[in-house]
Amino acid sequence: MNPKQQVNRFFLLMTAPFLGMLMWLLYAQLSVVIPKLDSTAAAASDFSIHNEAVSVGDKLTVATAETTALKSTIEQFYELYDKSSSEANAMVKIATSQVSRPTQIFDSRLSEIFGKPTKQVNTDNIDLKLYAFSDQNYKGYALKADLKSDKAMQMILGKDKIGGSETTQSAANRYGAVAGVNAGGFADDKSGRYPTGTTVYNSKYVYGFFPSEDNYSFVGLNADRKLIGGKFYRQSELDKLKPTFGATFVPQLLKDGSKLELPSQWVSSPFRAPRTVIGNFRNDQILIIVTDGYDERGGSGSTLAELQDKMHQLGIQDAYNLDGGGSSTLVFDGKVVNRPSDGGRMRPLPTHFLFFK
Repeated sequence: MNPKQQVNRFFLLMTAPFLGMLMWLLYAQLSVVIPKLDSTAAAASDFSIHNEAVSVGDKLTVATAETTALKSTIEQFYELYDKSSSEANAMVKIATSQVSRPTQIFDSRLSEIFGKPTKQVNTDNIDLKLYAFSDQNYKGYALKADLKSDKAMQMILGKDKIGGSETTQSAANRYGAVAGVNAGGFADDKSGRYPTGTTVYNSKYVYGFFPSEDNYSFVGLNADRKLIGGKFYRQSELDKLKPTFGATFVPQLLKDGSKLELPSQWVSSPFRAPRTVIGNFRNDQILIIVTDGYDERGGSGSTLAELQDKMHQLGIQDAYNLDGGGSSTLVFDGKVVNRPSDGGRMRPLPTHFLFFK
């Protein structure tokens, strides 16, 4: 067998198995089934996807509507806020003007009677206005004080001790007060000059409580910066008012806006004199009137009835007579405003009401 025949036999042997398999497949008539896609499942799947898409769309629609509504609400809120703020500011302005209205009324009333202030001081601590006026029978000075803090008005003892005394000008200068007036009555002995009656200093009784007698009345300030006073027969009565300071003299002129009967001995002895009286308006501002007189013989100065009428005319609620005569002293900006009747000399006193910027 030649080489050519050997090559042919090799390829015939190699291809024989494949030819046989092919002939078997042809004669066996076998078929391969390709699976078909289930149209029902596909439809269900398409329906589910469609539903989810619709649901998401609906949610987006709802969210869009809610966002629009929220935006509208926010816009309405800010519009309402702006409107409320404007109304609130307007109400604050109205309230502020209403709060100051009583002060304006009282100031207007004072100006009608006393004229324009000759001097005034206005700080965060106090508002002071000083007036000078002439009545038919006497010359006087009025000091109106609006106390804005508990440091605006204080009472001090002469030389800061019981039994001590000094002039109102000396006390005002020593404490740096912008104004000051004499306070309660006094009695002398060999050891010094002492306040008469109940005296309260720094919220404490100087030497105990003394029941009111002989028409003596206490007058001072409490912890709320309100003028308090009157007759007290038991210490518990005065304690209820929580006095921070105060002094005693005679008599009380007005109570709750009404005139009180004046003690006969104080009406006629002396008839006219230099005097100092103190009172409060309904809004708790304080008014002090000091009148001039040449001496204490009863021929010059004012009567108690005249000052009672004046305070009542001004709308004062409660008014009290303080020590008068040579004790009457009004100091403003370090200078004596009135003319003290002790030959022009100021009298050393044990108690003084001072006002501070």
